[in-house]
Amino acid sequence: NFQFFLCANKHRSTSILLVSVILISHPDGDSALPDRCAGIEFDAITPDDKGQTFFFKGDHVWKGFEGDAQPSSQYFKELNGHVDAAFRMHNPENQGDHDHIYLFLDDKVFSYFEHTLEEGYPKEIQEDFPGVPTHLDAAVECPKGECVTDSVLFFKGPDVHVYDIVTKTVKTKTWPHLPACTSVFRWLEHYYCFHGHNFTRFQPVTGEVTGNYPKDARRYFMRCPDFGHGGERTTLKCSDFKMDAITTDDTGRMYMFKGSNYMRLDTHRDGLHAFPITRSWKELTNGVDAVFSYNDRIYLIKGDQVYIYKAGAHFTLIEGYPKTLKEELNIEGQVDAAFVCPGQRTAHIIQGRKITYINLAATPREITLDAPLPFGDIDAAFCLSDGIKIFQGSNYYHYDSPMLLVMSRIAPIPLKVTSAMVGCED
Repeated sequence: NFQFFLCANKHRSTSILLVSVILISHPDGDSALPDRCAGIEFDAITPDDKGQTFFFKGDHVWKGFEGDAQPSSQYFKELNGHVDAAFRMHNPENQGDHDHIYLFLDDKVFSYFEHTLEEGYPKEIQEDFPGVPTHLDAAVECPKGECVTDSVLFFKGPDVHVYDIVTKTVKTKTWPHLPACTSVFRWLEHYYCFHGHNFTRFQPVTGEVTGNYPKDARRYFMRCPDFGHGGERTTLKCSDFKMDAITTDDTGRMYMFKGSNYMRLDTHRDGLHAFPITRSWKELTNGVDAVFSYNDRIYLIKGDQVYIYKAGAHFTLIEGYPKTLKEELNIEGQVDAAFVCPGQRTAHIIQGRKITYINLAATPREITLDAPLPFGDIDAAFCLSDGIKIFQGSNYYHYDSPMLLVMSRIAPIPLKVTSAMVGCED
């Protein structure tokens, strides 16, 4: 039983409707469904409040990165057809709006939370987003730190309308170098413009495209026969896990480093994925030994060199760096791990079975304590308000404070690294 599915491609630069025919076999006699592995141009892409990603095409939607299409009304029952754009709101200052899904159709906007339409919707787009045009091509959230302020990027034609969710003002930019985006997706702090069955990664403040693009979405954002992301992906077993460094910055972003890659750990709701370190810190071409964050800056240590980057919409190497460990921290030798506790100005540097306290507020840096540790072979460490985690291979140790770590004479009972922590396989 063969049926035809008509796939209307949305193009922002022309009014011509391009129609392609995709042949799909349905042995059970069900009505034809769109097949994203055949090469589809999506109308919209957005995650929901649980981190599940929805890919929209016509009156159908895919939930997640694998599986068949389903009627969009199964998840958003008020929808009777396609959507123009969609995004998940990032507004932690307003929990009544945070994590809501916004869907756009012509001059209307729908707001859903837990897949229930909010009271009073749909509304005119201008009611919720003054200054934003109708009949959009795409939309995507852009949190502060990735954009200058908590914002939403609305795409129409070659223009990008940057909407500040606090001031409710719009600034319009033109990015003619970017392909015609029919959907835009923010995933793990990266931004992807989808066009046809391809995507192009871009920087959300400047629109800059770096790297070899476009790429086929079927190799990266869905599981399709005969398409793979550099071959079959194998997940490291937690029992074999070993990290090089870990830190959390002032905004709560947590980065784990292993080999030539890094991973955001605080985005586990939307999935865990490794990226090359050079994507965010281009000067670090050979991995890192230790890392810590202090005063809106991230310090990355490799060998006897210290690289300091200013955090913001993207990481910028501070002029004059790298410097040697002796110049910057007044120490020498191999660094195994480092951490700074929230609100503190002391860097704790671990070298073998020794920990050194360094006053980062002093110039030149001042060593305030050298103390032995109850064990060595430490790979990484970080500190949060609930205490310190010290990593040693696939195990870690928890201490309530740096002082308790220094006062210990024997190691506590080790705890196991889990899949929930770093994405390994239990």
